[in-house]
Amino acid sequence: MIEQKKKYKIALIGYRLSAGGSDRVMARLSVFFDKHGIEVHNLIVIDEVSYPYSGKLVNLGLLKNKSNGWFNKFQRMKALRSYLRNNTFDYIIDFRFRTKPLQELLLARIIYNTKTIFTVHSYLIDHYMPNASWLTRLMYNHCYANVVLTQQMRTLVEQKHQLKNLVTIYNPVDSAEIDQQSDEAIALEFEYIIAVGQYENGIKQFDQLIKSYSQSILPDRNIHLVILGDGDKNTLRTAIQQTKMEDKVLLAGYQENPFKYISKAKFLVLSSKNEGLPNVIIEALACNTPVVSFRCPSGPEEVIQQGYNGWLVEDQQFDKLTEAMNTMILDGQLYQTCKSNSRASIAPFFLETVGQQWLDLMKINSNE
Repeated sequence: MIEQKKKYKIALIGYRLSAGGSDRVMARLSVFFDKHGIEVHNLIVIDEVSYPYSGKLVNLGLLKNKSNGWFNKFQRMKALRSYLRNNTFDYIIDFRFRTKPLQELLLARIIYNTKTIFTVHSYLIDHYMPNASWLTRLMYNHCYANVVLTQQMRTLVEQKHQLKNLVTIYNPVDSAEIDQQSDEAIALEFEYIIAVGQYENGIKQFDQLIKSYSQSILPDRNIHLVILGDGDKNTLRTAIQQTKMEDKVLLAGYQENPFKYISKAKFLVLSSKNEGLPNVIIEALACNTPVVSFRCPSGPEEVIQQGYNGWLVEDQQFDKLTEAMNTMILDGQLYQTCKSNSRASIAPFFLETVGQQWLDLMKINSNE
């Protein structure tokens, strides 16, 4: 008699399946887990879905009303608790940012009722763990694992909170998805560089990027700057007007398929104050598009190899960022080297590799 493999069952919990980097990671892992014979349940608390995913969708955002008062929050918490108890999950993986200590203590110690893995997606770890180390340890030292994205993040969490169950796993990139979507046509008929990200806060510093770009040789060579993403456009429009770049900078808004733009750019620029492990760098390299990036905490240094697949710039030195943009245009040999090495350089980030690391962490043998 042949012994059948166990059918594992995993709950992936996130805010939504749209717009954010951690949301995209959750969606990609749902596809990987489903492909490998795991029953996947995607639980979200905001009613936004645009990323392709696999498995069952449990949209708790449909329970959210306009007031979003305490009673409504309690109802959603109760619905989550009931769902987790009515389903026998082997693992829960939490992809949310977590800024409300009492709520998160309740979730971590009471509502999550099986082996739980918490993820940290930003170098700003206070968005995921309380500043008080004793409370962080109370909430997260008992869980199955805490997954961080980079070694720099791991060192920070270890030094600040002394957690003992940290694991480093990179964000995955789905090369097949990117290849398919990169082929779509776009309406732009000029050469351009690109920046991508939400700019509802100042972390991406796109206004400073616009100024840095305006001081480069790119506008004179008719190489435009395209910015994808949503946020407060007033700040960026002001920067465009002040630099007289109205005919050179395009605010293209949020795009469900950014890859068709990234793949056709000369290179991607990352000008952030900080990151976790920026998906956009990995995705750009998967599109055979080199990257110019600040050496900001954290992530770029673990992806970009200087002069091989891109160029790292001294952190927050915008004059050096301008010089790097010029160099990528003026030094044709450097540019071609970076472009030709882009895709191969991110093999450690491919979905099959990263997904297997998740299976190994959970001690799951693939049923594929």
